[in-house]
Amino acid sequence: MTPVSWQPDRSADPGSWPHPPMTTAIGRGLLGRCPACGKSHLFNSFLRVVSECSNCGAPLGLVRADDVPPYITILITGHIIVPLLFMVDRMGEPPIWLMSAIFLPLTLLLTIGLLQPIKGGVVGIMMNLNMLKSDPAAT
Repeated sequence: MTPVSWQPDRSADPGSWPHPPMTTAIGRGLLGRCPACGKSHLFNSFLRVVSECSNCGAPLGLVRADDVPPYITILITGHIIVPLLFMVDRMGEPPIWLMSAIFLPLTLLLTIGLLQPIKGGVVGIMMNLNMLKSDPAAT
């Protein structure tokens, strides 16, 4: 069995779609818009990226964000929830059932709420750096 090695498609024509500055591409991705033009939707469903921008033709489906958005989401959620959990525990030492009733739904809502914008931002970064998957049939 041969090892599989992925390399970005550097042969893609970087001039065929707009290339805004990095901060603009990230901001558009965070808002769920095409990082290149900002005029069409980035997602088909909750986390599925459209194959191509309907406005500018940017190959959004060739961007593989993979595990980066969940890692960043876990990092941000943990840095919000854990200090809050410690503060509430130190202020009044509420029962475990009350802490669970508060912080489990809060963690779930925060995670679900952050996952799509973070994935959009990661797609914006990767589009700006022209990090596209070389095999379009494997999308």
